[in-house]
Amino acid sequence: MFLLRLENVSLAYKERVVLSNASFEVKPGEMVGLIGPNGCGKSTLLKSITRIINPISGQIFIDGKTVSTINSSDLARIIAVVPQNPFLPDLFNAYELVLMGRTPHLGFFRHESADDFAQVEQAMADTKTTHLASRYINELSGGEKQRILLARALAQEPKIMLLDEPTANLDINNQVETLDLIYQLCCRKKLIVVIALHDLNLAAQYCDRLIILHQGKIYHHGIPDEVVNSEIIKTVYGADVLVEPHPLNSLPSTLIIPNKSATNRK
Repeated sequence: MFLLRLENVSLAYKERVVLSNASFEVKPGEMVGLIGPNGCGKSTLLKSITRIINPISGQIFIDGKTVSTINSSDLARIIAVVPQNPFLPDLFNAYELVLMGRTPHLGFFRHESADDFAQVEQAMADTKTTHLASRYINELSGGEKQRILLARALAQEPKIMLLDEPTANLDINNQVETLDLIYQLCCRKKLIVVIALHDLNLAAQYCDRLIILHQGKIYHHGIPDEVVNSEIIKTVYGADVLVEPHPLNSLPSTLIIPNKSATNRK
């Protein structure tokens, strides 16, 4: 089976170790969420899978091969990344941006083929962005831009999709629509999806498993019910919360405990 697997991976910036001895695996059709406070290493972990940052120890395997032995062009065809704050050229329209996703499949001096255009059209259909094709990037809303980024990632025909806070700065409707889309694509196309999220409720609702990072290590790893509870959240985030079953599906829902001044508000 095609797997993404990390074995005792440690990551550092110069002398500062960010993450130690991280081990987990993800299989096709599975969506795994990375959660934890700011600066805990979620983005760094994603970068290590694409070789932007190399482990100081341990190994990362894709389909049984160490990432370090996979050439850059092959890796670009396997992994699609949706970054947190991407540079988006305003003078490009949405179709042109999605077409960039075909770059890993083009050789030197090779122009796009009918198949490349077909893949772009399919990716835009899958993300319901076909109607945005001629719109320039600076004319799109935050939610529309996020869907175009997902379309660009899909146009790569990846086996693995890495997403860094894809719902940041989106309103609640666009957050739900974005994660609905990612989860549906993960299941339908049997993608390996690893997604960094801040919102614990969204993470618990959409991710098959969660990995919570704390003090440079994987603190806990499991299904949402095993990871999201008041004790773990207090330890990792330092926040007092109530965790209750969602009334519709019983998945854990995190409720804040307001301070005294908020409680006494009239």
